[in-house]
Amino acid sequence: MNKQKDILLQGLIYLSAFITVGALVFILGFIFVNGISKVNLHFLTSNYDPQTHFIMVEPMTSQNKSTEGYIGEIGAIIGINDEGIPYVKSVDRNSTARKAENRVGDPFGLKSQDLLQGINDERLEGKSVEEIQELFRANSNQQYTLRVRRPGKGVYPMIITTLYLIGVALSIAAPIGILSAIYLTEYARPGKVLRLIRFATECLSGIPSIIYGLFGMLLFVMTLNMGYSILAGALTLSIILLPVMIRTTEESLKAVPIAYREASLGLGATKLQTIRKAVLPSAVPGILVAIILSIGRIVGESAALLLTAGTVARIPENVLSGGASLTIKAYTVAKEEADIAMACAIGTVIVMLIIILNLTSKLLTKKLNKATVK
Repeated sequence: MNKQKDILLQGLIYLSAFITVGALVFILGFIFVNGISKVNLHFLTSNYDPQTHFIMVEPMTSQNKSTEGYIGEIGAIIGINDEGIPYVKSVDRNSTARKAENRVGDPFGLKSQDLLQGINDERLEGKSVEEIQELFRANSNQQYTLRVRRPGKGVYPMIITTLYLIGVALSIAAPIGILSAIYLTEYARPGKVLRLIRFATECLSGIPSIIYGLFGMLLFVMTLNMGYSILAGALTLSIILLPVMIRTTEESLKAVPIAYREASLGLGATKLQTIRKAVLPSAVPGILVAIILSIGRIVGESAALLLTAGTVARIPENVLSGGASLTIKAYTVAKEEADIAMACAIGTVIVMLIIILNLTSKLLTKKLNKATVK
């Protein structure tokens, strides 16, 4: 009878492990299979919405190169796509087209994959490479006015927005979380106040992120008139991150041997000096883990940001500008545009970021633990 129970229990253990690993492999496989083909340098460095600009390019001294499609007057190689529209294959490092400006005076340098729609008053659609080369040669005595269309469907604005959110949210949550953990571990006396603080922390960690989003929208977006902005989203995220920061840092501080504190105090150090020079250095690996886990939470958050940071795929000018993070854009693309391939491509970037963060966390922890032992 006992043997049968052991076999049944062992079978359930193996089955549970198989289901867990299988679910993870299936989810990641689905995301990667549907999205990895879209992930390339252009995808990572382009805007989501296409842009059309008239740019001013100074002609260069023509360079004779045997490369097919090379235009020496602007130092670029062009080709014709399947739709008959000329596009840029590559641009020389010293090309004046890299330093071009649009009519407003904003930098808009020519890049690979840009579509060339016109030169001065001449349309280029339907023309051959040889005809386009002749047009550039014929106008080489004056400044070129090129009509350039930059294809979209890139995630660069969302990456920048996500980095903004990480920086601002951590700059708020990390100091508050670490200092709160120091108070709870080193100063707070057991009693009602400590129990109340711990209860509040546990409650905060269990509240759904959509509730935080509603709170952030009511307080930061509407009451404080921040609007949909990076700052409003980051402040909301910092509240979400506090329980993780406090609990993880608190456990790291508790793991520091009491002998370190006693030795420091015995040498005449004050309480604060003991914390700063003996306790915190030993707890750094755990604190770094808390910070990296918090970054992962920021990268993966969507509900709270949907109500506070906005959904516009643009590069924010400052923390008071709105913008969509990677997860928000993945949601809107799948929900509103029904573009599953694009959503999976964005999901691939998110998964890759999470994997990099987890590996970084493990490497840093291992390295710092070795340094602490030495």
